[in-house]
Amino acid sequence: MAAAFAGNLAQKPVEIFSGGSSPIEQVYPGVVTAMAEVGIDVADAVPQRWTDEVVAKADAVITMGCGDECPIFPGVSYDDWPLPDPAGKTAEQIRPIRDQIRARVVELLESLALLSEA
Repeated sequence: MAAAFAGNLAQKPVEIFSGGSSPIEQVYPGVVTAMAEVGIDVADAVPQRWTDEVVAKADAVITMGCGDECPIFPGVSYDDWPLPDPAGKTAEQIRPIRDQIRARVVELLESLALLSEA
């Protein structure tokens, strides 16, 4: 959800990588539904396993309370957003998580000068 929001909200070119140390194979159906409600299609999104190379070239690495193991590189900003896992949740249960993620993405994009207004 964060990658989809970032890609849709960024007002300057930005490269976004969505994945983790143990990514799921496909986006949860409830997430697909909840994101479609705000006009973003994530049905074909495929999370990827991150590599040292991906993390090393990032400006910011965000984890979401899932305990991901992430290599640490100088000059890369790291933050953990302790949010509930959408696994097994309905779209109705995911909506508040989605909205929290959007708000955090807006803050992140503003801090990186990639968004002038939301």
